[in-house]
Amino acid sequence: MTSAPAIALQLYTIREAVAEDAGAALARAAEIGFEQIELFNIVEWRAQLEAGLAAHGLTAPTAHAVLSSGEPEQFFEAAQALGVKTLIDPFIAPERWTSRDEVLRIADELAAHAEKAKAYGLAFGYHNHFWEVENVFDGETALEVLAGALPADVGLEVDAYWAAVGGADVPALLTSLGDRVRQLHIKDAPLVDGALSKDREDQLPAGQGAIAWQPVLAAAPAAELLVVEFDEYRGDIFDGIAQGLAGTRALLGA
Repeated sequence: MTSAPAIALQLYTIREAVAEDAGAALARAAEIGFEQIELFNIVEWRAQLEAGLAAHGLTAPTAHAVLSSGEPEQFFEAAQALGVKTLIDPFIAPERWTSRDEVLRIADELAAHAEKAKAYGLAFGYHNHFWEVENVFDGETALEVLAGALPADVGLEVDAYWAAVGGADVPALLTSLGDRVRQLHIKDAPLVDGALSKDREDQLPAGQGAIAWQPVLAAAPAAELLVVEFDEYRGDIFDGIAQGLAGTRALLGA
């Protein structure tokens, strides 16, 4: 990477603690060393998040919102109020990624969302799971087909873990996607029976599993944000994010 990217925590990782006491959860994240948070559930938790971010000196450069789950405008309004710069849709149903034509329709939908987001001063992007790389058309993953059909200003937040467990050569994928990759999600996976585990419960802090991270980071020079995240974690979640932050910093040589 040409310059060291920032590191953020995906709020979904500590969702149970946030639901119980958002201010206390954000305080703990700040104490651990996070300065930036990638938000989630921004409509329901808008007031608590706005207060918690301000109270603990945190900023939110990005946020996740599944636009199909409600009126897109409510997500744009909440993101704008929370100081978010880029709104990212993290989920489009797996069954929609099984044909090239449907992927092209998805690209049209995301392009329309991106155009609406501009009115709120927001950039827009998409976040992958494993099915976008498991589906391949004429040698191209569905994610690459999507990228080729999107306007240049629509970014991708590549979850390197999900791409890896989905079977992709992640550095090659990132190289193919080029400067459209604006953010990376960073979490690791162990080998189980010779393959990366897809079990969410097996997710590990960066550097503690079998993913080769240096080639991944080198292949995403335009990524400005690395996001520490676990879908699930077997141990104490705050200990996990502390290890995730330390591991990600170590990868960057920070």
